Parts: sequence; C-alpha cells; structure tokens
Amino acid sequence: MASVELKANKRLSEEMKTESPTKKTATMASDAPKAKKGRFSEEKKTESPSKKTESPNKETETPTKETESPSKKTETPTKETESPSKKTTDKLSPNTLFGMGNPLLDISAVVDKDFLDKYTLKPNDQILAEDKHKELFEEIVKKSKVEYHAGGATQNSIKIAQWMVQEPHKVGTFFGCIGKDDKFGGILKQKAEEAHIDAHYYEQEEKPTGTCAACITGDNRSLVANLSAAECYKKDKHLDLEENWELVEKAKVYYIAGFFLTVSLESILKVAKHASDNNKLFCLNLSAPFICQFFKDNLMQVMPYVDVLFGNETEAAAFAKELDFETKDIKEIAKKAQALTKVNKKRERIVVLTQGKDKTAMASEKVETFPVLKIDPKDIVDTNGAGDAFVGGFLSGLVQEKPLDQCVKAAHYAANVIIRRAGCTFPEKPDFK
Repeated sequence: MASVELKANKRLSEEMKTESPTKKTATMASDAPKAKKGRFSEEKKTESPSKKTESPNKETETPTKETESPSKKTETPTKETESPSKKTTDKLSPNTLFGMGNPLLDISAVVDKDFLDKYTLKPNDQILAEDKHKELFEEIVKKSKVEYHAGGATQNSIKIAQWMVQEPHKVGTFFGCIGKDDKFGGILKQKAEEAHIDAHYYEQEEKPTGTCAACITGDNRSLVANLSAAECYKKDKHLDLEENWELVEKAKVYYIAGFFLTVSLESILKVAKHASDNNKLFCLNLSAPFICQFFKDNLMQVMPYVDVLFGNETEAAAFAKELDFETKDIKEIAKKAQALTKVNKKRERIVVLTQGKDKTAMASEKVETFPVLKIDPKDIVDTNGAGDAFVGGFLSGLVQEKPLDQCVKAAHYAANVIIRRAGCTFPEKPDFK
C-alpha cells in the first residue's frame, strides 16, 4: 500500500533534513535532445545492429528483421518499429519486466471497535506501527478471518502489469527484502507466486518481513504499516549475485518507485546504468513530495538514466519547486522534466503526470493530455492503489511495445478497476481491449 509506504519514508526524511542538500544547480542542465518523430519504442536508425545481439533472449529483436522482406517497397522505414505490439504480444518472454522496491505483506481483516480501541486506532487512518502495535499483526491473524496480498508500491505495479498481460506467467520479476524463515515472509512468497510474478527476495535475519494491516470496520479502513525488513535491501548481498543479475539482464523494461531511493541508491544506479548502456527502458516514479524535498540528491543522481518518469500533480508541483521550474502548469512541468539531462540520447524521455480525476499529461514527441475514465463517486471504494495500478497498466503496454496512447489507455483502465475494490486487488482477468 503505497500511501503507508509514503508515511514510513516521510518519517525517515524528517530525520534526514540536515543531510539532504537542496542545491538547485547541481543537476539542472537541460541538454536532452529535441523530440524525434516516431513512437517511443522506436530506436535511432543509426544504432548499430550489434545492439540487437547483446541480449539473446530478446526474441523480437532479430538483427535482420527489417530486411527480411525487401519486396515490401511501399512500407515506410519505421513501419516495423512503430507498431510492434502485434508481433511481440505472442512472443512475450518471462522476466521481460523488472521491478525492485519495498515488499510488504498486506493483511486485511474485519475487526470490531474494541480492537481499534485496544490499539488506539482511528476508523479511517494510516499510521506507522509503534511498539504498542507489536502484537496487533499476530492478534488480527489469530482472531479474524484475514486476506493476504503481496503489497508495496513497486510490487503492486508489477502485479498489475502481470495481471494485464496474463500470459505468459512471470513476465514480471521483483526484487526486495524480507525476513528469513518467518511466517509472514513465507505467506508473501506464496502470494507473489499466486500473482504469477517471479519474486526473488533477499532474506535476512535482522528484521521480520514488512507488513501492512488493514483493519476494516464498515466502510472504513485503518492501515497500520511496519516496513521493517523492506528497508534492509543490500546490493552486494542480492543484486550482485550472478543468478540474480542474470534476471536483470533478461529484462527490457525496468521500474522502481521513488521510495526505494531511501533504501538502496547504489542498487538503483546499477540497474539504471545497465538499462541506459543497453538502450533498454528505465522507469522511475516520483512517489511522494518528500522524495524530491529531502532526497533530491539521490533522485537527481538517477534522473539522467530515466526514460519514463511517473508522478501525480502534488509530486510534480514539489519537483518543479525544488528544481526552480518557475511554473505550476502541469504540461510545462512535464516538458521541463523531459528536458533534464539524459545519458541515453537514443531515446527521448517520456514524462507521465496524473491528476486524479482530471486529465493525465504526457510529454513525448509533444505534450498531450488524456481524459481518465469516468466513474460514479459512489462506486469508488479505495483510491490508495490507484497510482500503483496506473503505473502497472502503463508498464503492461510498454513490455508489449504498444504505442504510448495505448499505454495511457491501459493505465487508466487498470486504475479504474482498482479504485472500485478494497486494497490493490483485481478480478481474475482484465476486460481490456
């Protein structure tokens, strides 16, 4: 549940206020190349053919693909790469999408007022677990009928992308940290498996698996989060291992929520540089205003490698303020964020900014807005997972090399489904065309 992950990281940011320089000029060079024509999946025509042989698992990137049918004289040179979705959907491989972040086991149960009073919980609230809540998680499991789900912002988005894609299973890979041989860690692994994602957790003994309890009373949900082991991820203990890095290399699209910037910057940079060096897609989420306010240096170290930047209107406003964009216009913010320094100039950066029920803004070849799907307010059950779902839908389009407008359409659909349900949950299959 991204909102409680936000609160946990926000508490950390308060402790680090004196450690986060906010120099505005450190990483502000706007030397990104001008937008080129063609869709996002298109690569520069001058790119060496050898690029396509670096990753043998990339089934759709045969070096001779574009020259196999010389008789097709009437097709434009970019036709094959402009609309590749029909070719790639059937050939989509496991581990095409990679995510890394803070895994949580979501625990939902209906409780009574006495339970809330015992742990001084408000009916509709989001808090971080304190010492007085230590027994809450065990008690809710023992005394209530509970539902478990694999959660955490990035893991939610990978789950949604996998749900949208459906087949094959394990298109999405996820890395994060949990407790070793503990009860909740075992359940989390099971739930990740049921969601058909290929989760590879770093298991350590210092802290237990992170959890988020949703205490339900009527229409209210009181969320109590304990990040715990989620904040203990170690690059050298997990990401650097040969068998794990091979999974990173298999991916074509990478996604990390900004929350992970407070956990393992070095892990993010290693993945981001790999994506950039191999002309793959690296996606990052601003995640929360405090990320750019208190972890600006970390964020801007990663920004030059970002191919797709996600955020909502509140996060975008904070980002614009920290970087002296001198505008509050969402389309201008997207345009200025797009123009920030970028290492891989073979791809233009894409910036996607949501605004709740208002239009989504996207800067690509040009800056456009897209209306969200309409919904009756009385049908809205829980908006906490909307952002994670939006990203998941968008990622499902990217891994299938869909045109960008179709990625936005998939994103809006996924968010619309999730806000009708409690938690970041979904029906068995999507009804998306």
